[in-house]
Amino acid sequence: MAKIKRQMIEIDEDKCIGCGNCITGCPEGALKIIDTPKGPKAKLVKENFCDGLGACIGECPVDALQVVEREADEYDEKGVIRHIKKTAPDKLGQHIEHLKKHGMEIPEEFNKEGHTRHPFEMGGCPGSRTMDWGEKKTQRNEKEEKDAPRAESELRQWPVQLSLVNPQAAYFDGADLLIAADCVPFAYANFHSDFLKDKRLVIGCPKLDDIKYYKDKLTELFKTSNIKSVTVLNMEVPCCFGLQKAVQDAIVDSKKKIPYCDTTITLQGEIKE
Repeated sequence: MAKIKRQMIEIDEDKCIGCGNCITGCPEGALKIIDTPKGPKAKLVKENFCDGLGACIGECPVDALQVVEREADEYDEKGVIRHIKKTAPDKLGQHIEHLKKHGMEIPEEFNKEGHTRHPFEMGGCPGSRTMDWGEKKTQRNEKEEKDAPRAESELRQWPVQLSLVNPQAAYFDGADLLIAADCVPFAYANFHSDFLKDKRLVIGCPKLDDIKYYKDKLTELFKTSNIKSVTVLNMEVPCCFGLQKAVQDAIVDSKKKIPYCDTTITLQGEIKE
């Protein structure tokens, strides 16, 4: 591949805290979180996928990114589109809007693929931004707790919908992962305390969503993150068992040995024996 002088992203490793926000802002797939002696750090892993327009810069909370001009591989727009379609099709609209904003020509390859932006496509919506708040607890005084005790939320990251999560988010590294059908938390009252505590979460619906896309995205997650274990929660209705199959196939395709278990919840909100 030819080297040319062009604008590229440069990462200050000393500033980078490995939060993964820049990866969410880069639908082209040029960046990745890599374990280093200094801890998780963002790295430019595909020069030919970096357009040099700096969408990732605004996502960095510590100003570790900048655009520089240097010799680099020529930008591969066709390869970028193929990559986005394979790994994060919901990000296609975000990518095209980004090109338009900077006055770049919409590639013929994109038009041939015939993508029409879905009315509910998130694009660059802040609601899909990767966030990790660890074990934050709700602050309540003694009287409030006595008068109206309530369970604490065990959710520790955002987003949770499988179509929106970033498979390379730093919070997945070394995590115990809970994969739940999205009806389960409504049916099972003690979902947070019995299943979600100390785990990272993704949810989805194997009936209404693209199960192959789920399998491919989970495969990437298992390949790129050091997942310690996987627990699957699904409802007892037949269509919901597709979630178990997708996860099991993804583990096989990832070629990782990941401890796996699954639990089925009844429509009455009980654990099915």
